[in-house]
Amino acid sequence: MIVLSLSEFRNLAGKIASLLEAEHVVFEYKLFPDGESYIRLPVEKVNVEGQDIVLVQSLYPQQDKRLVELFFMLDLVKRLGASRVIVVAPYLAYSRQDKEFRPGENISILTVLKILEKLGTDIFLTVDIHKEDVLKEVSMKALNVCIYEEVASFLRGKVLPSETVILGPDKGALGRAKSVASLLGCEYDYLEKSRDRITGEIAVKPKELNVADRNVVIVDDIISTGGTIALAAKSVKELGAKRVIAICTHGLFVRNAVERMISSGVDEIVTSDSILTPYTKISVAKPVAQTIKQL
Repeated sequence: MIVLSLSEFRNLAGKIASLLEAEHVVFEYKLFPDGESYIRLPVEKVNVEGQDIVLVQSLYPQQDKRLVELFFMLDLVKRLGASRVIVVAPYLAYSRQDKEFRPGENISILTVLKILEKLGTDIFLTVDIHKEDVLKEVSMKALNVCIYEEVASFLRGKVLPSETVILGPDKGALGRAKSVASLLGCEYDYLEKSRDRITGEIAVKPKELNVADRNVVIVDDIISTGGTIALAAKSVKELGAKRVIAICTHGLFVRNAVERMISSGVDEIVTSDSILTPYTKISVAKPVAQTIKQL
């Protein structure tokens, strides 16, 4: 087995390769003056013919560029005779465009998955996809890797279970909150939105649990603008929470998201290395490698 990646993702790919006891090779890459990408596998150093290949490529930032790079790498190793190609896209771009919200819209994530399948992906892995059911829409083996244990491991020793509540930012995230809470022995809940009939102001609060004088850990798959987390932090702080930790798998952090969350009461931000940020404190390498070993 050989792990391949671009230089930008060599840290995560290297960790995965080490856990798999596999060789890690970096593609040559450059940008032509007109903006087109050039990718070359150093065939003088590695022969992929007949080999199981793991391609590691997260798809943020510059999602469209990262996708084209992945398509080039995948097509190249298949042409060079790779036996089986496992594509690992820890952050899967377009995963939130998973249905037709308005008539005439493209279901973008299906387009991405269909192209990967057509180019010869044998097995596709992603991490904490927004909605897992979309992976059932393609014929190739497509798996979602969850990092609940990594989140729980980070929190152990940092918070006392008896003084901590794990919250999902909405009902859809309740399963994630429950999974992390069960590993820690904490209570869990989700945040319910309400609108003031007079002022129109939107507020959120835990549906059932009291958060006064407790640590609140908000867990989500993606933080983009930080608006949902900011509103949640402000609300639970007003309800007496003593500390708020926001943990996500994929930290996109657009439009001053970090400043928005911190100013609203978030005490600590934590992300995984699916996308490297100044707040990366968790690695997806171990669960990804474990999943590959079980294939």
